[in-house]
Amino acid sequence: MREFKQLTPYRKALEMMLNDIKELEETEELPLDEALGRVLAEDVVSPIDLPPFDRSAVDGYAVRAEDTFQAREYAPVELEVIDEITAGMESEREVTNGKAIKLMTGNKMPKGANAVIEQEKVKREENKIYVLRPVAPGQNVAFKGEDVRKGEVVLRKGRILKPQDLGMLKGLGIKTVKVKRKPKVGIMVTGDELIEELNEEALRSGKILESNSAMLKALVREYFGEPVFYGIIPDDEELIGKTIERAKKECDLVLITGGSAFGEKDYAHKFVNLLFHGCTNKPGRPIGYGERVFVMSGYPAAVFAQFHLYVKYALAKLVGADYKPIRVKARLREKVPSSLGRHEFVKVYYENGEAVPIKKKGSGIMSAIVESNAYLEIPEDSEGYKEGEEVWVTLY
Repeated sequence: MREFKQLTPYRKALEMMLNDIKELEETEELPLDEALGRVLAEDVVSPIDLPPFDRSAVDGYAVRAEDTFQAREYAPVELEVIDEITAGMESEREVTNGKAIKLMTGNKMPKGANAVIEQEKVKREENKIYVLRPVAPGQNVAFKGEDVRKGEVVLRKGRILKPQDLGMLKGLGIKTVKVKRKPKVGIMVTGDELIEELNEEALRSGKILESNSAMLKALVREYFGEPVFYGIIPDDEELIGKTIERAKKECDLVLITGGSAFGEKDYAHKFVNLLFHGCTNKPGRPIGYGERVFVMSGYPAAVFAQFHLYVKYALAKLVGADYKPIRVKARLREKVPSSLGRHEFVKVYYENGEAVPIKKKGSGIMSAIVESNAYLEIPEDSEGYKEGEEVWVTLY
């Protein structure tokens, strides 16, 4: 089998791919209940102040702060309670010298009051309270617009919407958001050896149960996309070529597994004008990219690595997502050797600030993926890391 004459450094290959990918222009309007995980297509501006009025931050009594300045536990200040309001109510009375109004957290501040004293810091006797400690002006008050000002940009274009974002939007009275259309991602798996249904006789004769499609569909959904599966394609040059052309027309991105190297029946790369083919990343060095098509390895562990090293960034670029992978510092429980000239994708299990490398090796070892929850990248100019060394790992 012919080998690659030269391998493209991983970072250079990633840069070439990202420079080629263009952001999608199409958008759609979605209700908040359907917007989780979608990418904002425009800035969101608040139509109101939040809170919309000065309000109490505690259960207690609205007072004039200056009426409490002399209050001490041994010399409490007496105030008259002139009104009591519950949640959602507003008092029509005004707090004047020596007066107080009982209210709850979130109630609008009564006219004349400039502070709230917690109910546990007073003694109540009928319509009188005895203030045991002073409060300052503004104490226990959430002021109008303190959280968000009317006209303020609350969420930026490119934000990946989280549950708390949807809560914020709902609290501002916003019912729908404009988001980027999900890119359609064509998925093709190639190989005469692949079967879809469990057949022990076929397995004994050398067939393999196909698994890449399920994994890639899930990864595409997790990272902004909508998968379109073109099935298992046998090693038929004409059929592979026709399917690639169809997928290129119908989809925004195409992922092909198998046929990325130079074997006798490795056809996929022949039908794509590749910007690069063969990279320093390990596993999965036969990866190629061009024309919004990734020609990937056939082995699941290599496909998984290639997706995280390349494809998820392509999907983020397509939708204009402000995407940054979650990286954490971890201390290695064991040494991780590497070879110069390889950008290694090392599967690890991260917990409590420590990372344990998964010992199972090989591009076809599925259990190594399942047992990991993060990965460590070792660049080409490094020979690895020592036991106890602190490194950055990326969480799945």
